Amino acid sequence: MSTAEKYLKPEVINQIKRLDLRAQFIVKGFLHGLHASPFHGFSVEFSEHRKYTPGDDPKDIDWLVYAKTDKYYIKKFEAETNITGYLVMDMSRSMGYTYRQELTKFDYAICLAAALCYLMIHQQDPVGLITFDRKIRQCLRPKTRRGHLGDVLSLLANLKPEGETDIAHSLVQVAAMLRHASLVMIFSDLLADPDKVMESLYRLRHGGHDVILFHVLDEAEVKFPFAGMVELEDPEDHRRLALDADAFRRDYLSELDSFREHYRRECFQAGVDYIGLDTSMQFDRALTEYLVNRAARG
Repeated sequence: MSTAEKYLKPEVINQIKRLDLRAQFIVKGFLHGLHASPFHGFSVEFSEHRKYTPGDDPKDIDWLVYAKTDKYYIKKFEAETNITGYLVMDMSRSMGYTYRQELTKFDYAICLAAALCYLMIHQQDPVGLITFDRKIRQCLRPKTRRGHLGDVLSLLANLKPEGETDIAHSLVQVAAMLRHASLVMIFSDLLADPDKVMESLYRLRHGGHDVILFHVLDEAEVKFPFAGMVELEDPEDHRRLALDADAFRRDYLSELDSFREHYRRECFQAGVDYIGLDTSMQFDRALTEYLVNRAARG
């Protein structure tokens, strides 16, 4: 079985293709703002004017406006441009965890990323890949050619999530390296200080980027299926904690709900799409439902 087949089964491709991403996503407004971007000197739809400033090309002066106002104004244009997407993958050690599911959190994130990569390439939008732990580790430049999906999957399949993590710092690095408004798709378990992560997400939004945050947790992290005395280990620093699971369950689930709700609320305020997932959910169904719901909100 090839890498692509492992992470992107034909039935999943067929299900997602039926969505008609361009109709569901873009026409209904999800990425409309990114598709309408300023582009000077191109044969595209005329948009508006602005005052001439030194350094502007005199050829762009609207002489009809000058004749009426005796002032120099520059034509501005809007171009239908391709959306550039970036898959941003958390490579921290905790992403390699699974309790009893076939897929680790990282594998699950790869499945989601593969589906989105396929969709973007299918509609000829360039998509790139960035991986991080404490800082950015790998970066594949955005491309649209069909073979790029295989390149993305081959890189991901040969990586092991085993580093410590600094999500906030890594996302600040991402914001600094992106030169044009892009679609940034982040895949992480978000096991970090939420306030610092939100600061970095605001920085991405301030840069004009559209952001989708896929919060991927393991089934056990969401449902806490433990009983009796158990010993739990922190995957990042290996600290161990012995506890009575039955007595701890209610407090744990309450804290988890608060944790996810905090991200949901703060992301809403920031204009970031937050999607809470766990590895017991069929990733293709989870993605399909998200796309349809997002299109409906558009």
